[in-house]
Amino acid sequence: MTARPRLVRSVPYWVLVVGSVAAGGVGLWLTLDKLGVMTDTILDGSATGVEVYVGQSWAVLGSILIGAGLIGLAFALTLAAGASLVKRAEPVVVVADSFDDADDIDDDPQDDFEPATAEGVTADEAALDADVATAADEEVPPAKS
Repeated sequence: MTARPRLVRSVPYWVLVVGSVAAGGVGLWLTLDKLGVMTDTILDGSATGVEVYVGQSWAVLGSILIGAGLIGLAFALTLAAGASLVKRAEPVVVVADSFDDADDIDDDPQDDFEPATAEGVTADEAALDADVATAADEEVPPAKS
């Protein structure tokens, strides 16, 4: 049995961290880009409805992505803090000499095998063998369909 892998080697943990950073980065880029375009076009007087109203929706989506990224990073930090508080179990090493019945293990299992002899067969076993041999010699008629 091995101990649990450390959090540093945990793939789901790193997926959470990388995904959170990526979501926050994309959200920041999206928000800054759309707000910058809206500000420039409004100030120079060439703003259209698409730039103003659709730009606001894109900026809100970017803000949501920034929030999701921050929540994911906070969760990853919480996991890291919790993992540092939990003591990992040390693996137990079992030595073969510590077994009490280690001397009972046979090196060669064939040493204990005794072949059957004709003298050791009882009358009941002989009768059973005769019944089986008789049943095997009889022909079984084919089944009618």
